[in-house]
Amino acid sequence: MHYGIFSYQNESPRVAIRHGNRVVDLSVLAELGVFDFDSSVFYEPFLNEFMALGREVHKRARQQVQSWLEGNADHPEAFLSVDEVTMHLPVRIGDYTDFYSSIEHATNVGKMFRDPVKTNKMDTPDFRPSERLDFELEMAFVISKDSTLGESIPVDEAEDYIFGIALFNDWSARDIQKWEYVPLGPFLGKSFASSLSPWITELDDLAPFRTQGPAQDPKPLPYLASCVERPNFDIVLEVTLTPKNGTPTVISRSNTKYLYWSMAQQLAHHTSNGCNVRVGDLMASGTISGKDASSYGSLLEISEGGRKPFTLADGSERAFLADGDTVTMRAWGERDGVRVELGSVAGQIV
Repeated sequence: MHYGIFSYQNESPRVAIRHGNRVVDLSVLAELGVFDFDSSVFYEPFLNEFMALGREVHKRARQQVQSWLEGNADHPEAFLSVDEVTMHLPVRIGDYTDFYSSIEHATNVGKMFRDPVKTNKMDTPDFRPSERLDFELEMAFVISKDSTLGESIPVDEAEDYIFGIALFNDWSARDIQKWEYVPLGPFLGKSFASSLSPWITELDDLAPFRTQGPAQDPKPLPYLASCVERPNFDIVLEVTLTPKNGTPTVISRSNTKYLYWSMAQQLAHHTSNGCNVRVGDLMASGTISGKDASSYGSLLEISEGGRKPFTLADGSERAFLADGDTVTMRAWGERDGVRVELGSVAGQIV
């Protein structure tokens, strides 16, 4: 199921699931006695309290909601159109980690940025709007179980700690990043904004789309060697760029199956030194790029560092984002007649 936090008119934010083009207010289902656990979590303004109840409760919630939906469409008070509601940040985020898990992205960016460590001898910078603003196409996962400080999470148990996934845009200012990168790496070029989809899709929904990841060479160290045969997911990722009052242009179509390191491996590595995780922690994959320009997950790669501007549907050109541009990311899985929409995340540059 796809969980989110919504509000309607002047009412308080609370938990819903998405059902087609409608949202189902789970607080209404709680009042109808649908659930056999503490359903007060569905009145909360974040998903954390529900996530913390554990996977067995999550499974029961899924079964009970699905059973109710099959025979109770006569409760209109539980349904609202997606267009009628305001969506909110779904998770009270604790710690945030951004990984670097696409070998194609690392290769492409490495060619542009990785000079030998040296002092930055560029001209003294000034403070003004970025001229090389970029997006980064990523997938995030949300932690739903606390681990113990000092103990690592085994790679084949890692998914027990993951509630679900959501699209994530790690906005980046490449001109700032380039200046910072020598010698110490990006900081202000990354820290100003990130966008998370309002819908969190449970891992159980993604079972039909499991797939093998890329061949890993050299062989991963034992703590990253998984017994799971299909640790990755075949999820299509699409990025559309729309100028102000302009025509949308699809500029990238990538896939989560390209990730060199799976989510389980990311989390196992994160905790291998005993670093603990807590409910609500957010982990992002890093930019997801494929093997050719049509599947690159950032403008830095698509425009080859700004050297090769590209043409949009309205005839205008871009190398990086312009004022008024809207970046929209969408994701879906489709296999054997089964299609699951993971929602979207959009942001306009102002």
